[in-house]
Amino acid sequence: MNSFEYCKPKSVKEAIQLLAEKPATSHLLNGGTDLVIRMRQQITEPERVVDIGGIEELKKISFSKEEGLFIGACVSLADMAHHPALVEHYQCLADAAEMVGSGQIRNVATMAGNLCNASPLADTATPALVLEAVMIAEGETGTREIPIKEFFKNVRVTALEKTEIVKGIYIPYHEKAVGSFQKGSRRKEVDLSTVCVSALRYGEKVNVAIGAVAPTPIRLPKVEAYLKGKKVTSSHMEEIMKLVEEAIAPIDDVRSTKEFRIHLAKTLVQRCLVQIGLAEV
Repeated sequence: MNSFEYCKPKSVKEAIQLLAEKPATSHLLNGGTDLVIRMRQQITEPERVVDIGGIEELKKISFSKEEGLFIGACVSLADMAHHPALVEHYQCLADAAEMVGSGQIRNVATMAGNLCNASPLADTATPALVLEAVMIAEGETGTREIPIKEFFKNVRVTALEKTEIVKGIYIPYHEKAVGSFQKGSRRKEVDLSTVCVSALRYGEKVNVAIGAVAPTPIRLPKVEAYLKGKKVTSSHMEEIMKLVEEAIAPIDDVRSTKEFRIHLAKTLVQRCLVQIGLAEV
């Protein structure tokens, strides 16, 4: 690991100023579970590391049915997984947070960091997509809202500018929403996802998202349109599985083959639909 300047700002404004001074060679540290590994492997070699872990305003979760859920950028996944509001109203997100890595990792890792890494297999990305989350970002020119569907641009590429910081994630509240998160991995739940799927049902609307089968986590709009207002039968399920396969583009890698990923994607979509009450086992 090369030498670097370590900065720990006390405010978002100070953090943005530090990034702006060296935009090309500064990296944000939020939990650090990914950045530190990449630095040790010399994949990433920043001249300046800006640690936002000491900014108190980023460590809060707030919820009301009127205003929805706000998760500060520095809230740990461990705190999310057991927060009463998430467990009661956003179960698929609580379940995903509980399945990221080991307990030690969840104690320091954050949802904002997990999303900003923009990995195709980020566990919190598919719940964020079905819950229609909004990233709240602040930079030199002010604050802006980035819908999660517009946030992921490519593998490890997001819509953030180099001097922007995600302050938190906003998620709307839907009355009587039912969600599911399903994950398949090589060894056990704490391993990186081979495929992960989330589904959310509220009213007649159904949202479905899938990760690790394309350059970014994706929604499945044709599946969602087909599911709208339906109670899924065996004949429906055959068509849904065809739509799932048409929508994804998995690859062969060290974790899985393309063929197994297709099989797993179909299996996990079906499990999600069962869990949200749209299909029977």
